[in-house]
Amino acid sequence: MNERQYAFNPAVAERRDISRTLRNTYALLGMTLAFSGLVAYVSQQMRVSYPNIFVVLIGFYGLFFLTVKLRNSGWGLVSTFALTGFMGYTLGPILNMYLGLPNGGSIISSALGMTALVFFGLSAYALISRKDMSFLSGFLMAGFWILLGAIALSFFVNISGLQLAISAGFVLFASAAILFQTSAIIHGGEDNYIMATISLYVSIYNLFVSLLQLLGFASSND
Repeated sequence: MNERQYAFNPAVAERRDISRTLRNTYALLGMTLAFSGLVAYVSQQMRVSYPNIFVVLIGFYGLFFLTVKLRNSGWGLVSTFALTGFMGYTLGPILNMYLGLPNGGSIISSALGMTALVFFGLSAYALISRKDMSFLSGFLMAGFWILLGAIALSFFVNISGLQLAISAGFVLFASAAILFQTSAIIHGGEDNYIMATISLYVSIYNLFVSLLQLLGFASSND
């Protein structure tokens, strides 16, 4: 009887689908973060060098678009772990660079704690308030192109404070992306948990690396 009622009640069925997407997203996100962290630890212990920027770009975007293509199949899970594992691999050399600083360990732990605080705080706000954050789409699109232009500019000119501004921009961009993606799940705008997972993972990764850079810069000026 209850199943028949659910079948004829679109609102109830939609809420169940949204709850399922949320559960699957956070479960997969937790597993990919753990896997990425393990790969980063192995990469850091093996002291591998940071890959060439073209290798990073081809690896990331290649695996990202592969995941998008496979998002509706079981192979999408495989490509998701491949993508997050690759990003964990690139994180190892970054961690070694900061560990080489006098207070590198505290910088990493502070960045990690702040990343967790920002992610859980923003996620809780979106989940509890249930506000529609779709208005952030314009900000994210503009922010993407501004950051891309700033990164391209940094390859050709040496402007004091540009890298610091880029890192601060990425913190704002990643924070807005977390709010936007979480809201999209809640309001049914994103019903594919694989896509939701990689979106949140990339935001968390960018947030952590950007906070590392900001804290490292602040520490060097002490």
